[in-house]
Amino acid sequence: MSAHNITADDLVFAARLTPYRSLDGQGFRILMGVFGLICFGVGVFFFALGLWPVLGFMGLDFLLIYWAFKANYRSAKAYEDVEVSRAHVLVRKVTPKGREQEHRFDQFGTRFEVERHDEIGITKMRVANRAKAVELGYFLNPLDRESFAEAFSNALSRAKR
Repeated sequence: MSAHNITADDLVFAARLTPYRSLDGQGFRILMGVFGLICFGVGVFFFALGLWPVLGFMGLDFLLIYWAFKANYRSAKAYEDVEVSRAHVLVRKVTPKGREQEHRFDQFGTRFEVERHDEIGITKMRVANRAKAVELGYFLNPLDRESFAEAFSNALSRAKR
């Protein structure tokens, strides 16, 4: 709930959009353990053949993969809160570092814009009025975009009635 004094009766829709990550913490540890053993084994094999630089490169490969996954998990801390009330639409974007940015649209003149691709489905979603437009859910997968777009469109219609 935002700090804009919305009563439960005024709020028509509220959702938190979060990035999807298919690999949980335990899966990540297992993956990195297996990958680390493979890198170490390959590195030791080449080291035994006298090709010692390969061991270092395998260690570098391991560190790069580890860093990429950690960066991916850090970016998953971002989210967007979307609220539809009878008076306004509120989009609150929160970065992985916790910085918030609020976008408030009066209900009158606010529209929901969707761009579609024939094969992929929804590629972009925006809340817009004459003055500005804010993109929503860029990190959602196509099925989640479809279900959010349907629920959000229905909520906007209900709020405007």
